[in-house]
Amino acid sequence: MLPGRVPKAIIVGAGIGGLTAAVALRRVGIDVEVHERASDLWPAGTGLSLMSNALTALRSLGIDLGLERRGRAIETFEFLDATGRPVRKLPLKEIGDRLGAPSVNIHRADLQQALLEQLDDSSVRLGASAVDFRSTADGVRVRFTDGREAHGDVLIGADGFRSAVRRQLAGPEEAREPGYVCWLATTPFSHPRFTDGCVRHYWGPGQRFGLVDIGHGKAYWWGTKNMPPSSARAWSGGKDDITRAFTGWADEVQEAIRVTPESAIVSVPAQYRPFLERWGEGPVTLLGDAAHPMLTSLGQGAGTSVEDAVVLAQSLASAADPRQGLRTYESIRRARAKRMVQLSYRLSMIEQYERPLPRLLRDAYFRWVPAPILYRQNMSLLTFTPAG
Repeated sequence: MLPGRVPKAIIVGAGIGGLTAAVALRRVGIDVEVHERASDLWPAGTGLSLMSNALTALRSLGIDLGLERRGRAIETFEFLDATGRPVRKLPLKEIGDRLGAPSVNIHRADLQQALLEQLDDSSVRLGASAVDFRSTADGVRVRFTDGREAHGDVLIGADGFRSAVRRQLAGPEEAREPGYVCWLATTPFSHPRFTDGCVRHYWGPGQRFGLVDIGHGKAYWWGTKNMPPSSARAWSGGKDDITRAFTGWADEVQEAIRVTPESAIVSVPAQYRPFLERWGEGPVTLLGDAAHPMLTSLGQGAGTSVEDAVVLAQSLASAADPRQGLRTYESIRRARAKRMVQLSYRLSMIEQYERPLPRLLRDAYFRWVPAPILYRQNMSLLTFTPAG
């Protein structure tokens, strides 16, 4: 790619996708500038999962972030009903052992720090909110609200669900809202049923609860509840409302809520966008949530961003022309990302069933689906191949 000089990528967004792209591009010899709208990269957020596919992708470029030390590898993954009665275990550890890469749960801030340690202090420019971009004869220029401009050979829009880069490429879009609220928190936690490396998903009528070990004596938990989109968007209740929503659920669920300070609980509406078939044009492309935002049921939002970053770096490194490298990246990633988006949506709708008969059929299917089928389904999701 561009022999005789080091090519340069401008990345808009310093979330997990943007920082991973910066690390991956640096690894293949491409210079990067990351521009982030926030004025400070202070530790924030809750927990997330990086499944075996994400770790395999990172390892394909020789990137080791020490995630098992910073977070907690998954040992058991169970679906249960609201009272804690088992529905089904998923073979994630067995698949990770076969693939040679575990699935890891980690606090977002710890993953962010691991990525920042791979970059130098000059790589990330803060307080830089992108306004628009324009292609030039030798690349692309990005304009920011404070009047600054950045120039590079390519522009990577990794600026999340409300991406300014996506908006210029695809036009204004309305978010889709399936109609439920999500509560998220991390907290120090112990309980006899909260075992090392456990992931426990509880299903109730129109509600879910997740309880996840992220290591270091901490749990990441999330809860959902069906409600009109306008109510989910404007939800302003408190911890007492959440406690009431999960009254009668398994003891460990109620205990996790009880020990969590109200200030540690975040509320967000469930939102997604229709899949975007065209991610870029000319010297510009999208990555992660800017390209393919998805609902959270698969736990693959961060993982698909990592896959994007690795394939992008490999595609640009092997391309004689950077624009062709972007189109190669898009063509490789499109089908797998679309599958993840669609599966995540379908699983989310199934998990949020409220009426008794659909819930009964759902639970019966998950209890009795043959183990080889379940294994193959999960293996296909957790297997990363650079060619897509």
